[in-house]
Amino acid sequence: MNNKDLLKLLDNIHEDEKNVLKDENRILIIDGLNLFLRNFAVLNYINPQGIHIGGLGGFLRSLGSLVKQIQPTAVYIVFDGIGSSLNRKSLIPEYKSGRNTNRINANVFDRLDDENESKADQIGRLIQYLRCLPIKILSIDKVEADDIIAFLSVETTKNEKTKAYIVSSDKDFLQLTDDNITVYSPVEKEFYTPKKVKEKYGIESYNFLTYKVLMGDGSDKIAGVKGLGPKKLPKMFPQLFEEKLCTLDDIFETAKSNYKDHDIYCRIIVDYDKLKDNKKVMDLGNPILDDREKEFIFNIMKSPSFKLDIATFITLYNEDGLGNVLKNVEYWLRDNWTIIDRYNKAKYK
Repeated sequence: MNNKDLLKLLDNIHEDEKNVLKDENRILIIDGLNLFLRNFAVLNYINPQGIHIGGLGGFLRSLGSLVKQIQPTAVYIVFDGIGSSLNRKSLIPEYKSGRNTNRINANVFDRLDDENESKADQIGRLIQYLRCLPIKILSIDKVEADDIIAFLSVETTKNEKTKAYIVSSDKDFLQLTDDNITVYSPVEKEFYTPKKVKEKYGIESYNFLTYKVLMGDGSDKIAGVKGLGPKKLPKMFPQLFEEKLCTLDDIFETAKSNYKDHDIYCRIIVDYDKLKDNKKVMDLGNPILDDREKEFIFNIMKSPSFKLDIATFITLYNEDGLGNVLKNVEYWLRDNWTIIDRYNKAKYK
């Protein structure tokens, strides 16, 4: 490459950086535990010391891929707080019961206690890595990550030039999709927009909450309406599949009008209070946050991200023997994070 071509390439790079700094904001919001556990379960990376590093290494690799793909101007990584499910358990005692009683990576760990210890160690170490990157980390005691993510995505996109990308395999987030909020499922490798939700489920994204309330959520131990499945739903409640808002109250009115025709309508009438509790638990449009918690999130939004610290990151990386998890760690750092770091410095200078 001659000097003229090199100068042209550098000009193009600088122009790309200018565009990132002045055009549409793209906020990447990651469900931290969700992404970590997915990597922990499927990646059996073992370092030279014989220690499992699949959750840690896989998370970093996934994070780099997401940044490269979405090219965000800001990154938030959100974790559940201590006792995060207590508020929802007060509404549905069975909520998330039975979780963490089985190993998720039986190929590596013989005992559940060993697996849980490894999870805790890797997450603790992961936080140290993340503090070396120009991101923001959020966790609030007694608050679920879902509530923080929902609040963040809605508040950041009140600016018409801002787009939010939520990364999680949790389908509850699909209710939030609109022109400014997209959900990326790392399991399906799909970007869910309102159009994609309609293609997959046959309903508008603003009706996805009502759909979930009726169907329930087995992974969270939330029971739906007994006997009502995806095939019966459009026949019994066609208004849910129309291009207009269909609320739980609308479903109840249909059930009252048709209770003689099918026992499912009767179940909805009898169990209506339980369905309303389902809605409170699942409704991310009204996240379970008090004013103090909302103020805390606003303060994080107004604060600068961590600074890019390449030297410390590489030191941690070498100490943990991550080897080829990231093919060229210094390049990975500069390629993925330099522009975000510059944007952060320009915004908060």
